Amino acid sequence: MRIAFGCDHAASAHRDDIVTCIRGRGHEVIDFGCTGAGHCDYPDKAKAVAEAVAAGDAERGILVCGTGIGMSIVANKIAGIRAAVCWNRETAVLAAEHNSANVLCLGARFASVDKINECIEAWLQTPFSVDERHRRRIRKIMDLDRK
Repeated sequence: MRIAFGCDHAASAHRDDIVTCIRGRGHEVIDFGCTGAGHCDYPDKAKAVAEAVAAGDAERGILVCGTGIGMSIVANKIAGIRAAVCWNRETAVLAAEHNSANVLCLGARFASVDKINECIEAWLQTPFSVDERHRRRIRKIMDLDRK
């Protein structure tokens, strides 16, 4: 799977470990992550990842900032994106299974790199539910992009 990855300076210390973990699971990474010691603006990183997913250049996106909240706000501004902030394995599974989240947002200030990678693995391994109620709800969400 091709995955767009982005992070800001709050997650730059985890960047290499996260990208290595994703690649280690056999995925290709388009890396928009912040590099170096300087600050970078999370809206720029979130926009780049969300646009890559929306355009079909990547199948999914992963964004990591201090909390995941700012990244999710920006990503959800891009038509076709369903970004979810997750804080543990269970929420990552539900984001994939019930919400068909195509962008996962995580907070580096509240999770270790091991916990972040655990969330990523759970999210990537979980398929969207075949249950009609979830599919109906996603159609309603996607209809909002056309208004």
